[in-house]
Amino acid sequence: MATSAAPGSARLTLVLGGARSGKSRYAESLITALPAPWIYVATAEACDTEMAERIAAHQARRGAGWRTLETPRDVVGALAAHGTTPLLVDCLTLWLSNALLAGANVEAEIERLEAVLTKAAAPLVLVANEVGFGIVPDNALGRRFRDLQGQLNQRIAARADRVVLVVAGVPLTIKGSP
Repeated sequence: MATSAAPGSARLTLVLGGARSGKSRYAESLITALPAPWIYVATAEACDTEMAERIAAHQARRGAGWRTLETPRDVVGALAAHGTTPLLVDCLTLWLSNALLAGANVEAEIERLEAVLTKAAAPLVLVANEVGFGIVPDNALGRRFRDLQGQLNQRIAARADRVVLVVAGVPLTIKGSP
């Protein structure tokens, strides 16, 4: 994996990638290049054994220095409450899925997220899946989710100082300075 970029050069970084691409590990390296403490906003829920194992692996990899906030739905609240500490949100894809499945007004949720991002003072790193490279889902809910994720990624990328696509563990800077 390439070394991380200087996090001070970007207030807001969006890290995109496919499943198991190395995007979380890269995002963590951006935050840990800053002085601790660091906040990890986790949007995953351990609804089965396999997901619990994935979450445990992420936690073990992070180690000391991280404070974890488990917020499957209230990313906006987590961002608003911790304005001066470097913060990593992993991931917007699960946050969006959680909101969609809960029947939330997704457009309003995205607008709330965008509003809090404009007020953030500390460096932020947001992780999201790039779902547009895959197959077209065979059902309406899957297609709606894919479309909403693509729109969310575009909106956050437009606000971000830096956008990085991670492919096979290699970070490719597509916007801003590496």
